[in-house]
Amino acid sequence: MIKKYLQLGFILIGCSSLFAQIEKPSEIFWNNLKKHCGKAYEGKLPEHITRDDFAGKKLTMHVKSCSVNEIKIPFNVGDNYSRTWILTKKDGIITLKHDHRHDNGTSETITFYGGTNTNYGFKDFQMFPADQATATLIDYASTNIWWITLDDKTFSYNLQKAGSKTPFNVYFDLTKEIETPPAPWGWGTPR
Repeated sequence: MIKKYLQLGFILIGCSSLFAQIEKPSEIFWNNLKKHCGKAYEGKLPEHITRDDFAGKKLTMHVKSCSVNEIKIPFNVGDNYSRTWILTKKDGIITLKHDHRHDNGTSETITFYGGTNTNYGFKDFQMFPADQATATLIDYASTNIWWITLDDKTFSYNLQKAGSKTPFNVYFDLTKEIETPPAPWGWGTPR
């Protein structure tokens, strides 16, 4: 009888180590994004987006900095280099924050807002509902949901605001690398 329980125990230990080796979807997403580190891409808005501050301007993203638990992606609108998306990873859960800077490198009043995925997400899709820090900083953004999609051809950044019938989307073509844009405002300056 003891021999039977020992055999069952070894089987369970073997199964648990097998499950431990299965890569989390968030880790697959993270590693696929890191493959683009150092590369820049041009983006476009879908036709339903009619933001005057984006109209006719070149949209670029640059996967500028990658480490084990942090990826920084400046998002440029024309010659405005104020925006950087910061993704961090802790225990397999990804957080998105928005770092906004003035051209002199100082932080804007509204900066470092975003959210944390509530689970591991999917290998090609991560969602970030607004966190409490965001709700405190920008009360009208407390119900915002951001998400990023990633596959072999496209990276998309998306935002849905409560009460809005249409989301904000920008799509980047990962099949056509472009020249690296200038460094974002405040790059290297402490927060």
